[in-house]
Amino acid sequence: MDNISLLISGMIVGVIVFQTAIVAPAVFTSLSSADSSLFLRKVFPRFFVLLAALGATANIAAIVSHDWSAIAISGATMALAVIAYLLIPMTNKSRDEGNEKSFKRLHLASVLLTLSMLAINLASIVA
Repeated sequence: MDNISLLISGMIVGVIVFQTAIVAPAVFTSLSSADSSLFLRKVFPRFFVLLAALGATANIAAIVSHDWSAIAISGATMALAVIAYLLIPMTNKSRDEGNEKSFKRLHLASVLLTLSMLAINLASIVA
């Protein structure tokens, strides 16, 4: 049970890398703008729900193991994933209304939240 949180951190890193390095570039090079928009609006909510669920699972394992650093990492992962998920409707609305300034800010926030999840989970594996 002690290594479950570490294993899940590895899964989180893998999911984020797969999404950003393989899925997103393939979507933008293979689909039209309209089709890529539809696809990404389906994928990103599920992406953040998956990250939150993995964070919650790791958090439970960390609590059972009394691993305080893993509790903090998995708790932060859950919180960041939920925040990113909650930004999606505002991001989509900004895009739909042509408010590029708001869209860019919200998209950047989502990217920074995802990079933060990647960094803290990667650090937990390396440390």
